[in-house]
Amino acid sequence: MILVLENEVDLDERYLVDEITRYLPEHEVYDYAREGGQPDLTGVEGVIIGGSTAGVYDADRHVWMREQKRLVRELVDRRIPTLGVCFGHQIVNAALGGAVEDTGKRRAHLVRAELGDDPLFDGVTDTVPVLHSDRVTDAGDGMRVIGTAGYYDAFATRHTDAPVWTVQFHPEFTPRVKHLGNGWTDNHLSFEGSTATRTLRNFARLARETTDSSYRTALTRTD
Repeated sequence: MILVLENEVDLDERYLVDEITRYLPEHEVYDYAREGGQPDLTGVEGVIIGGSTAGVYDADRHVWMREQKRLVRELVDRRIPTLGVCFGHQIVNAALGGAVEDTGKRRAHLVRAELGDDPLFDGVTDTVPVLHSDRVTDAGDGMRVIGTAGYYDAFATRHTDAPVWTVQFHPEFTPRVKHLGNGWTDNHLSFEGSTATRTLRNFARLARETTDSSYRTALTRTD
């Protein structure tokens, strides 16, 4: 089962997690922005940390962010497959000692990215959608850059030891989603050639493979 964390603080903007789950197998959604705390990870094969209109530097207003940072560190320690998306990308890196800043420039369009040779990006072309103004300026401890854009050095990251990935782009964005939110600068943008949604399916596959591998290893140790 994939656990998806809902981080959106504006109820009128809560459409992204619904779109993420369209590309997942068995899943559950945990409303972090309302419940906070630490979700039960029993039976969880992977975690996706969703986006938010809030910034990771708003922890004084949103106490749950501190709790989510603790969860991130637990996910790394326990090596539970994790994917951070947009705000998720930022809070994972911030939780591990990285830095995030508000650039003051809102981007809502398609960008060309240099995506590394990583299984998360299997079948994903270099044209991906973004909607953000914040960006990671320093990757967290143990996180290495696996994707860049012309304006963004740490566009995607991966942990060196744990199965933890983060991406600044929104793999759940499609022509359908473009008309749900009000942030797009050009409603006539064409998504032709963008295969970003494969990122979510790839993660679900990687989470399953990691879980199966851990199970087989546990059986071997028992034997």
